[in-house]
Amino acid sequence: MKKIKGLFRLIRFELPFSAGVCVVMGQLLALGKFAPVIEIAAGFLSIFSISASILVLNDYFDVETDRINAPHRPIPSNVVTPSEALILSIVLLSAGLILSYLISAIAFISALVLLIIGFLYNRKFKKSGLPGNLMVSFSVGMTFVFGGISVGLPFSKAALFFGVIGALVDLGEEIAADSMDMEGDKLIKSNSLAIKYGKETALKISGYIFSFVILLSLIPFLLGWFSMVYLIPIGIMDFAIGYSALKLVNSKGEEGRKHIRWIYLGATFGLLIFLFMRVLGV
Repeated sequence: MKKIKGLFRLIRFELPFSAGVCVVMGQLLALGKFAPVIEIAAGFLSIFSISASILVLNDYFDVETDRINAPHRPIPSNVVTPSEALILSIVLLSAGLILSYLISAIAFISALVLLIIGFLYNRKFKKSGLPGNLMVSFSVGMTFVFGGISVGLPFSKAALFFGVIGALVDLGEEIAADSMDMEGDKLIKSNSLAIKYGKETALKISGYIFSFVILLSLIPFLLGWFSMVYLIPIGIMDFAIGYSALKLVNSKGEEGRKHIRWIYLGATFGLLIFLFMRVLGV
């Protein structure tokens, strides 16, 4: 049971779950209604599996720095062996690619691109600083676009717009997270913004990005894409991002990790309410 729990912790369930929710959101934005259940399930599970695979692979490659930054993680704490983590990653990526292939050829290619970006980031670009941050944020934004792709509408402007929002939220989180990992990142000679310009500067940059996201989230209402009632879930998302970002900028030590997590969870919660309101036909 301890081994199973360790493998589950490697997946970091809330992160691939959020990615899957973004795919469903992309489908909804592209179609203006929910896709058939089989398309929802295939889109959600394919990106969930690929995202989980990349996260497990991240722990596999990061075992040495995690011994300093996160010694409680399953691999450095010896709950899970590196080989077991690698096998889990391969199983997950295989499932994700198979599901995306069953959706369409373009969905398969998109999933493969995301997988390649994730592998290159984990293997080579994690230490690059901002370029690595941009790779991760691009992948997050692509989950919304993948939603449009999975229902045959790859150029949906609404899905593309929320893809930009998702990418920027993740970019702010990536920069903030690097400022929490400075000790281990110095060991691997990372070029993160926090190491190059200092933790305080990195957190300020992160805060500016989150502020821009909040302003940007209002554009769909100005353009008439959504009725004003949807300001409720978007407002919840913006409040969670804004409040947590404010706390994050002023945080000290490990406290910042908690606020980064709440930004993820708050944004996901807002999106779930948005989807629930669509189910009710609001």
